[in-house]
Amino acid sequence: MEKAITEPVSRDLPNSARLWLARQQSTVRPFLIGVVIAGLVNALAFICLAGLLATVIQRTLIDGQALSAQSGPAIGLIVAVAVRAISQAAQERFGQLASARVRQRVRSELLDEWAVQGPVQLAGRASATLANHWVEQVEALDGYFARYLPQQWLALLVPLTILAVVFWLDWLAALFLLIAAPLIPLFMALIGMSAERLSQQHVHEAGRLAGHFLDRVRSLTSLQLFGQVEQASAGVTHAAERYRAVTMRTLRVAFLSSAVLEFFASVAIAVVAMYIGFGLLGYIDFGPSPQLTLFSGLFVLLLAPEFFQPLRNLAQHYHDRAAALGAADALVGLSPAVDSEQTYRRVVSMSPRTDHVTVDRVKVGYSGRSAVLEDVSFSISRGDVVALVGPSGSGKSTLLSCLAGFIQPQAGHITLFGQAPGAEPVAWLGQRPFLIKGSWADNLRLIAPDADIAAMLTAVEAVGLKDVVAAQPHGLATPLGEGGRGLSGGQAQRLALARVWLIDAELVLLDEPTASLDPNSEAEVIEALLALARSGRTILIATHHPAIVAIANRTLRLHAGRLVDE
Repeated sequence: MEKAITEPVSRDLPNSARLWLARQQSTVRPFLIGVVIAGLVNALAFICLAGLLATVIQRTLIDGQALSAQSGPAIGLIVAVAVRAISQAAQERFGQLASARVRQRVRSELLDEWAVQGPVQLAGRASATLANHWVEQVEALDGYFARYLPQQWLALLVPLTILAVVFWLDWLAALFLLIAAPLIPLFMALIGMSAERLSQQHVHEAGRLAGHFLDRVRSLTSLQLFGQVEQASAGVTHAAERYRAVTMRTLRVAFLSSAVLEFFASVAIAVVAMYIGFGLLGYIDFGPSPQLTLFSGLFVLLLAPEFFQPLRNLAQHYHDRAAALGAADALVGLSPAVDSEQTYRRVVSMSPRTDHVTVDRVKVGYSGRSAVLEDVSFSISRGDVVALVGPSGSGKSTLLSCLAGFIQPQAGHITLFGQAPGAEPVAWLGQRPFLIKGSWADNLRLIAPDADIAAMLTAVEAVGLKDVVAAQPHGLATPLGEGGRGLSGGQAQRLALARVWLIDAELVLLDEPTASLDPNSEAEVIEALLALARSGRTILIATHHPAIVAIANRTLRLHAGRLVDE
């Protein structure tokens, strides 16, 4: 059954997406088996329920027994209803557990993959697209694991069980059901070909629309200054209309598949009902029809809709498969990079700790460009304050990213006090401090969530912000705008620098901490850096500023990706 349904569709999809879903499936197989077992128990309970109901009607109408004399079948009916309710609840519970485990695992893999890629590689991807992966595409896996996968087995096992019972009652009625059954998977496969393509397109359009809209919102000030708001609005409208069209085409195919299934199932049930009716009236004397009784005829008639119900459920959840394959096409390929990086970090982390930061013959390059760093080697002792200087484009920021673990070198290796980059916390401050919309305390606790008020006051005092905080109406609880709105450039940079005092990081990496600041703000940040240099931490500062170079006790000079002077 599974082969007949899925094989015609898989030609247009990468094998990696199906293999990725199969790998996720293997982790929750016990829960899926539980769903199938609960579904079979539910089907057997319904068969007993239909048989007991037909028995009660036969005895009442034909044999003339009173309902009060049929306590045995009545108790059986109550038990069958209770078993069916319990099995349905268990089926739903096991399915939700399987889906939740898979989604939790996939989100964990996404986090690991983003950690491996680092902010440098992720900077080229729209944050809205990443959010779309995290929320919508992971949620698209829900129906596939909770309902569709176990329903594949139930669509095979339950009809076969009911067919065996109907064959025992009347082989001709079973033949009618057997002839009609293959038509449903056949039309599901035909309709599913276009449904999966549309689902993949729907996933991609959702990501594009999210990124397109977020980019326009972020650039709203620039659009207003250059008088391009109308054109940008028209672009967003066009993208939204394209997404609406894809969504409606997907829904159209989904409703079409349901209509086709309902049509064939209704026709098959009608044929069985006509056969039973004419057989009971004596108009048909072919095969087993003369032996039809009210019990056997009613029993078969009650089982006929249930025979097609698993196939209907499979068709109802078929779009879950299409959505999951579309999401898997975007999420596939997470584990190899993650496993490789984690293995590398485990091996290096087993090395003994040292008192040096070592860079040994490191080479780094980007796709389509020559090497940014070439054969760079140096060592920094614990407690050193080192200035990394050189013209723009010489590779200073790339080297800092390698030390932070954001970029993996193509050749050579780096150890931070004997550990791999990224294995232990490193303090990082770029040219633009990352501040959120929240209070001063919220921004300080962003990387030190357990910091208390006393520690935060000590940190802001260390960077020279004590008087600024004291002048705030609510102290550390005073709110700041998005991106630190309400602070000057120097204050924002020093607030970000204050976080270094709140975390236990042996190495501090600073990338042009005074870039784009006015002279007064520069002086404030340099004072804060002097305090940081006296704290005994190991500091590496990429800079052009002579005053910052004067703070350092060593200077490394890069030129065209090579270390040319120390």
